[in-house]
Amino acid sequence: MSSAVSPLAPKSVPDMPTIAGVRLATAEAGIRYKNRTDVLLAVMDKGTAVAGVFTKSKCPSAPVEWCRAKLKGGKARALVVNSGNANAFTGKTGRSSTALTAKIAAKAVGCSESEIFLASTGVIGEPLDATKFDGVLGGLAETAQAGDYLAAAKAIMTTDTFPKVATATVKLGKAKVTINGMAKGAGMIAPDMATMLSFIFTDAPIAPAALQALLKAGVEDTFNAVTIDGDTSTSDTLLAFATGAAAEHGAPKISRASDPGLKAFVKAFNQVLANLSEQVARDGEGARKLVEITVEGAKTKASARKIAMSIANSPLVKTAIAGEDANWGRVVMAVGKAGEPADRDKLSISFNGIRVAKSGARDPSYDEAQVSEAMKAPEIAIKVSLGLGKGRDRVLTCDLTKEYVAINGDYRS
Repeated sequence: MSSAVSPLAPKSVPDMPTIAGVRLATAEAGIRYKNRTDVLLAVMDKGTAVAGVFTKSKCPSAPVEWCRAKLKGGKARALVVNSGNANAFTGKTGRSSTALTAKIAAKAVGCSESEIFLASTGVIGEPLDATKFDGVLGGLAETAQAGDYLAAAKAIMTTDTFPKVATATVKLGKAKVTINGMAKGAGMIAPDMATMLSFIFTDAPIAPAALQALLKAGVEDTFNAVTIDGDTSTSDTLLAFATGAAAEHGAPKISRASDPGLKAFVKAFNQVLANLSEQVARDGEGARKLVEITVEGAKTKASARKIAMSIANSPLVKTAIAGEDANWGRVVMAVGKAGEPADRDKLSISFNGIRVAKSGARDPSYDEAQVSEAMKAPEIAIKVSLGLGKGRDRVLTCDLTKEYVAINGDYRS
């Protein structure tokens, strides 16, 4: 957790309302960090539905494997998250740690171990001493309150420079329902069907299968459209919890994601995901520029996504942006290497609305001074027009600075 807040951090933090059926508490367990909270316990009422998407890494963490197995039950009573240790690449020891953590949490909350969900973030390859949870989870279960989401978000930070929270309120039937979310992530960010760590809570009465469908669809153009450095974490976890408490105030019970009455809720739910994913991009390690890359005129949306990600993950493109250089040649390179249909002579590129390349060559009206001034902005928009079809997509990334190297060079020190 950095002491210097990213210059791209949001200027204000939303007031996070309470959600009926959710209580939060944090503690200092001393897992890796000193003099800061590093454990979060979220306690949910009986009957809370759960959904989740996780990393597609072939080397997943022990908590990811635990959650995948327990997700089949569709119900959750508690979430335990720790920072400082990812409990990944820890073999049998890691699996034993998750089992012990779940046992301790289940006893503290008074539920089945199958209703406990776990997430860990931090150093990979270090054994996690789960006995440290024994000294804090009981107290957290007793003191948990309907909550301080900002404090919860702080407890799960690693190299993040600011806590990431978002909220939305929307009508579902005759009732007002709330969606709150938090996330952490600043490096090793290139999600694949999940995010770094992110947790969504709502009082809407949504069945597990419907919630799962909403989450799977919602992540595609939000967290899966963000990259910091092209590296997918072993621990990527996105969990959503629906307590159903709003049913007491007239919210209808939702059993299908296609329910027409869910339209406004889905929009608000996706807005929370989009807000959190943008905050992750804004907090990229060492970042000084937020970069939006739009690719249009591709053969398909999927093709546009691959090309956009090729540009977003290019160290040459990212370092050029850090140096405030509108080097469209590097963008051309990234388009060409993506392996997707592209025609050099139809290609057009713009930076912050200024076209720098047209029809496969430098734009005739190109003005170096104008473009250089535009590149000084903290937010950079790169637009690539392929001229081949109607496929379009958008991804977010950030620049690549010397500080990124410094942060990761010293990460285990």
